[in-house]
Amino acid sequence: MNRTSRRLAAALLCLGLITACGSESGDEGSSDSQGQEQQGGQQEQDGQEEEQSDLGQDIPSSLAGPAGAEASQATSAVLHTSEGDITVTLFPEEAPLTVTNFAGLADGSLPWEGQQDGEPLYQDLIFHRVIDGFMIQGGDPQGTGMGGPGYQFDDEVDSGRTFDEPYLLAMANAGLNPDGSGTNGSQFFITVVPTEHLNGKHTIFGEVADEESRAVVDAIATTETAAQDRPVKDIVIESVTIGD
Repeated sequence: MNRTSRRLAAALLCLGLITACGSESGDEGSSDSQGQEQQGGQQEQDGQEEEQSDLGQDIPSSLAGPAGAEASQATSAVLHTSEGDITVTLFPEEAPLTVTNFAGLADGSLPWEGQQDGEPLYQDLIFHRVIDGFMIQGGDPQGTGMGGPGYQFDDEVDSGRTFDEPYLLAMANAGLNPDGSGTNGSQFFITVVPTEHLNGKHTIFGEVADEESRAVVDAIATTETAAQDRPVKDIVIESVTIGD
């Protein structure tokens, strides 16, 4: 190879390295932060648990969540759904932050991202995830499992209450953040069987109060579902009324 050929080969090699480095840098810079998928626990089947997303989430600092609100002492609520009413007993002494959050999102007194004119978050939402023999999940303003109120707050799992019975009302979450803080938002679930593998992972803040309400929960839990456990026919949480 003569001197001219060697110079040409070297130039082409350098150009190839620069192009490759530029492509790699561009790929890294194009990644976006996405929301976390919140799950009402992970269903245990043959010792295996459902996979859940571990993607990051950007939380607006302007929303304080329940920690910045006056504590609610509400002890009951009624979920008005397209399948009938579900009356629940709330546990404000055992889960004060969570009950304050639930009550505030139900009546609109707790600010949330996208709120207009004090509207409640729990209004015309769907049960977006339903698993027969496990639980029903709702409370997502997006209806996808990826939405929330625009803030997060910690678990309250030290009350001693466990998932040793069905018809418990609990918070869905996406595990813990890297700093150990909780990922609770607006999504909640109601169990239809004992789910003790969820102990210590999800805040229990209420229970279904009566047989008529349990029948409504059972009817929702056995509805036909499609991909990602979403009901074929929308089951709507029309509103939530908070009692004393």
